[in-house]
Amino acid sequence: MPTLTQKTILIVDDSPENLTVLGELLNPLYRVLVATSGQKALRIADATVPDLVLLDVMMPDMDGYQVFEQLHANPLTNHIPVIFVTAMDSTEAELRGLDVGAVDYITKPIVPPIVLARIRTQLELKQARDRLADQNAWLEAEIAKRMMENTLIQEVSIRALAHLAETRDPETGNHILRTQGYVQQLALILQNHPRFSTTLTDHYIQLLTRSAPLHDIGKVGIPDYILQKPGPLNPEEWEIMKTHAYIGAVAIEEAEKDVERPVEFLILAKEIAHWHHEKWDGTGYPDSLSGEAIPVSARIMALADVFDALISRRVYKEAMPSEAVRDIIAAGRNQHFDPDMVDAFLAHYPVFCDIADRHRDPIVE
Repeated sequence: MPTLTQKTILIVDDSPENLTVLGELLNPLYRVLVATSGQKALRIADATVPDLVLLDVMMPDMDGYQVFEQLHANPLTNHIPVIFVTAMDSTEAELRGLDVGAVDYITKPIVPPIVLARIRTQLELKQARDRLADQNAWLEAEIAKRMMENTLIQEVSIRALAHLAETRDPETGNHILRTQGYVQQLALILQNHPRFSTTLTDHYIQLLTRSAPLHDIGKVGIPDYILQKPGPLNPEEWEIMKTHAYIGAVAIEEAEKDVERPVEFLILAKEIAHWHHEKWDGTGYPDSLSGEAIPVSARIMALADVFDALISRRVYKEAMPSEAVRDIIAAGRNQHFDPDMVDAFLAHYPVFCDIADRHRDPIVE
């Protein structure tokens, strides 16, 4: 922080004699700039941003109050303390100067020790305010840095857990990226829909997108012979496969118990893991929920997950053509999926196909 002797003071007065008196008083202690009119003062202040302004009130063309108003209207200069210096020694004049925002009011003829003391006081106060502002700026930057680091750690941890589940099913390597992209895009499209606008805030969509990769975390509890079976599952195997929804929800619930307060994204992650296989008509699993009883997060994930399963190659099937996938999604309207979500999805269908192409799994020979 510069010392007080390095501070710059701008003196504004239309009288050369007054400028000389104040200049001679202050020059040994400070860097002094002078202006003989309000317009010149504003140009100098904008270019140099002084630490303090001594401003005469009675000036032609633009008086001190007008200069002060423009100084405070400019973001570059609105923080500069201003001391009015004037021959008007009435209480009313002093009160007006203080009311408009001046930090002090000095009457002419000046008393040098008093002027120096008041200037020093205001410069020390400004220095303290500047130091506090710098500290606050540093703290805000540090908090933002820590929050960014925490978010990054959180996202890396989510990806690691999701990839752990996918190592059991290696042919869905980019499934995480694709479904995360579908979920985010569909949520953004639905954000202005009257049924979803209250729920789908920017913050909710951010959490939803972050949570999406954990939708199949429960697959870590499913045996390999079921996950990697090249043909259809028999009824017994299918019942075991369906337990991955419950397993995933329980795993996230157990993780929640280890923290002192609720973690927002884990709440959505648990909803998605638990209910993304529920169907609009109530024929899904594990709890046969229907309609609005299914959380919005899980309804969005259900559509994203089915779309990706259809349009991508799996160990038990080849990828389907996009037009055939579109027809299947349309047929699931009001049965498997929320009808308004299907309408929004189909209205922007090429966007979702582009996401699928962008993160398509590499072809393994």
